[in-house]
Amino acid sequence: MMLSYTEENYLKALFKICSQCEGRPEAGTNEMAAYLGVKPATATDMFKKLKEKGLVDYERYGKISLTEIGKKNALTILRKHRLWETFLYQKLDFSWDEVHEVAEQLEHIQSEKLVSKLEDFLGYPEFDPHGDPIPKANGDMPPAVKMILSDLKAGESCRVVAVKDTSVLFLQYLKRLGISIGTKITVIEKVSFDGSLQISIDEQETRNVSVKFADSLFVAK
Repeated sequence: MMLSYTEENYLKALFKICSQCEGRPEAGTNEMAAYLGVKPATATDMFKKLKEKGLVDYERYGKISLTEIGKKNALTILRKHRLWETFLYQKLDFSWDEVHEVAEQLEHIQSEKLVSKLEDFLGYPEFDPHGDPIPKANGDMPPAVKMILSDLKAGESCRVVAVKDTSVLFLQYLKRLGISIGTKITVIEKVSFDGSLQISIDEQETRNVSVKFADSLFVAK
């Protein structure tokens, strides 16, 4: 099924939002519109088109979810995006705050042979530069880590495994702090007043970070 760039972007966005849902994987029109930066009416029109193609389940003023074929298409797009991010990061020396925008363009390439060759060339990576799991050709992918830095207590240590916030500003801030995938973080103090943390980074530099910061890093003990 040939889809437009916009249709593919909607499916990918819906999958990413639904993957964060507890219970039934679905999203609201206003939520999707805010995520995509469009008006609710624009999102509604697109979901009507996607429903006609059998890619989403959607009722007016109701929730939206992916059909099986819609999920398959979304995973294919996500697979290409994350493989291209990995290629740009590992082979062309793009920084992790630069790869997303370029991969947004490359993910729409339709050649399955190219994507398969790319995956083989990269050595079948399981995670992209931001720690997100890369879907296999059959749709399977490693489970995503759900623990975030703010879940830890004072005295506990962890390793950064993924970033929840992949915005350029946050990634650049992490880079300035010397934090990347695999960095060791120890919680020195957790302030009961506002939930902010004092942390050590790789047992060297000490920093005070906000709740927003701590909620944006996926970690593993």
